[in-house]
Amino acid sequence: MSFGWLKRYMPRGLYGRAALILLLPIFGLQVIVTVAFIQRHFADVTTQMAESIGYDLRLLAETVREAPDPETARAAIADLAPSLGLVASLEAGPTPSADLVRFLDLSGGIVIARLQEEVTGLRATVLPDHRDVEVWLDTPHGPLLIEFDRDRISASNPHQLIVLMLFFGILLSVIAYIYLRNQLRPITRMAHAAEEFGKGRIEPYTPSGATELRAAGRAFVEMRGRIERQTQSRTMMLSGVSHDLRTPLTRLRLGLSMLDEEEAAPLLKDVDEMQHLLDTFLDFARDNAEDAQAEADPVTLVRAAVEDARRAGRNVSLGSGTPEEAQVMGLRPMALRRALDNLLGNAVRYGTRAVVTVRTTPRAVTIIVEDDGPGIPPEARDQAVRPFVRLDPARNQDRGSGVGLGLAIVSDVARAHGGVLRLGTSEDLGGLKAELRIAR
Repeated sequence: MSFGWLKRYMPRGLYGRAALILLLPIFGLQVIVTVAFIQRHFADVTTQMAESIGYDLRLLAETVREAPDPETARAAIADLAPSLGLVASLEAGPTPSADLVRFLDLSGGIVIARLQEEVTGLRATVLPDHRDVEVWLDTPHGPLLIEFDRDRISASNPHQLIVLMLFFGILLSVIAYIYLRNQLRPITRMAHAAEEFGKGRIEPYTPSGATELRAAGRAFVEMRGRIERQTQSRTMMLSGVSHDLRTPLTRLRLGLSMLDEEEAAPLLKDVDEMQHLLDTFLDFARDNAEDAQAEADPVTLVRAAVEDARRAGRNVSLGSGTPEEAQVMGLRPMALRRALDNLLGNAVRYGTRAVVTVRTTPRAVTIIVEDDGPGIPPEARDQAVRPFVRLDPARNQDRGSGVGLGLAIVSDVARAHGGVLRLGTSEDLGGLKAELRIAR
């Protein structure tokens, strides 16, 4: 049997599911106890009390029936009824033709059933409220009305126990939920720290809670530290390589400047290409720590990137529907601008036209870059965002030099902002459609 349909109605949050796990057994148990125990308990008590009052009713009814005339019967009623705690009278007016009980009367049906078994000649039993009982009997001298307190025939205020159960059940559930929330809080704190770390933000976090949660928290902190050290080591190594390589490149450039211009031109082109490759490697491996996080407007960065591309003679335009602004917390402007330049550079390198559009939601900002180039086949899009992958069949590599790091850099920037890079096909231009999504 599949319970997949039930998942649609389950709480999605950890606190909601914990509350459901806590409250469902408590209130389920109360319902079971109410139906199985309390109802049976009050039924037994009511039965015993009905049997007791039945003796008094039979005694009074037999005394009235044995009286020779109504006057003697009334005198017998006046003598006997007060001693039995009853109020009785011979009635000459209309009498009820059927039993009467309220809908919410828990023990009323049991009272009527037991009185019908205990008392002969019972015409009707009326339970108008929770305080009084009226019993109508047939006698030779006319209908006999007997009244007495409801407390004598059924357990008094059965709803009080139910109210007490509900009250203390809710009170104890609230106390238990507060305690449970304190136990779950370390999990949510660790999840928040992990989410922020995935966006490139280091949130202060100290393991707390139960022993197992502390162990998981310490493992997370150690893992985060190892990742940070590896990133720093990679950056320091490549920075050193950059420093060591720039010096011989500079000497080569100076040496080539002394040669004939025609002879040195091919060699200078190779030196420039080496410099470009070196800068590309550093962009890919660069740590974003120097790029301070701040609340910024990515739409402003997009407009600036489009204007710079236009001034460089590129056919780049801003798509319709782009909002005027979209503030994002924890944005790295330099990294995002580098990603935009890579997307626009690829778009105009492999196509003739590019359109940039920004879409905003309460949770994310999506920057869409479309071109009219050959695009990338669906089966090769996963490889396109991997480092050092050059898709010659999809993109014409003769149009520019590269090492296959452009989209990899953009993907890293997207992940650093808690987002993702998606590749597709542009419906308007027919080329590649790159969606850079960043969390707000």
